[in-house]
Amino acid sequence: MAYRIRPQHDRQHVDEFRQNPIGHHSPTLQRILNTLRTGPLSGKYVLVCTKPFAEWTLARHSGARGKPMEILPEHTYSSREEAEWAVFRMRWKAHTGEDLN
Repeated sequence: MAYRIRPQHDRQHVDEFRQNPIGHHSPTLQRILNTLRTGPLSGKYVLVCTKPFAEWTLARHSGARGKPMEILPEHTYSSREEAEWAVFRMRWKAHTGEDLN
């Protein structure tokens, strides 16, 4: 059975991700991330490296091979960590309906 995110219970792990978006995570945070990363590709928020090692931009996956992603230029970041945090927030909202500040 797939892990189901419970916002009230799992919110305590959001700070763990915010402080360390890249690297090893606790088992519960890893289950949350696995849940956020699964599901249909269509409409899923992803990162596109627009300038190697310097700039990342949010995009929405088209869900179809060969069809371009929708680049969201208003969501451009100069660090991968901030970009990962933005994707996490977007996916969290998509799964739970809750905004993370």
